[in-house]
Amino acid sequence: MTDDPTPPAGTPDPDDDVGAARRAVVRQGVSVAVATSLYGVSFGALSVAGGLSVAQTCALSLLLFSGGSQFALIGILGGGGTAGAAVAAASLLGVRNALYGLQLVPTMLPTGWRRFALAQLTIDESTAVAVSQSAPPLRRLGFWVTGLGVYAGWNLMTFLGALAGDALGDPQRYGLDAAASAAFVALLWPRLRARQPVAIAIVGAVVTTVLVPVIPQGLPVLAAALVGALIALWWPDRWRAGEAAG
Repeated sequence: MTDDPTPPAGTPDPDDDVGAARRAVVRQGVSVAVATSLYGVSFGALSVAGGLSVAQTCALSLLLFSGGSQFALIGILGGGGTAGAAVAAASLLGVRNALYGLQLVPTMLPTGWRRFALAQLTIDESTAVAVSQSAPPLRRLGFWVTGLGVYAGWNLMTFLGALAGDALGDPQRYGLDAAASAAFVALLWPRLRARQPVAIAIVGAVVTTVLVPVIPQGLPVLAAALVGALIALWWPDRWRAGEAAG
């Protein structure tokens, strides 16, 4: 007697669950990429307004590809700072991407040319989408969809913004500066279900708000990240146990 391999009617197909999960990750990655890419118009316009040429502006996005570092660089140059100070500030802000890379390597397992692509595409957005997934294959999918999407969109929008230049006026009045932030909030919101992430989010927001008026652009985020890391390190063990049990 031959067993019938066909599952009973109404039994969920695991392949359907996997496909649905992958589609959800793709949608998430694409939405983050679109929201982030739109702000590239701001960088292109502000860079040209700050004295860089269209070619120089596009080269920054193609090679540096780190929004915080790029804005810091053009902000210092546009304000009359030296090239050395601009490069130093951009490099300091880029340190966080190296830390992201250390976090992603065990999941991404890069080999050959993929190591270079991984390094180039390791940014806030691709890391956030990747680590928010529940399984390694979904993390890898989220990273590549988001990273490639942001890279293509950011560079395209940088070029368009650079061509438009001063004709756009202040890009922030279109709300593009808030698009990327809104995408991050959407990613983080489902994770704010325990006391530790809520505490870190609140303290990080306070630290950033206090420091924005007094230190260079981009550094408040690094300071908030450091404070968040210290909170996570010193979080009382009894609270961890209580949250795990809950």
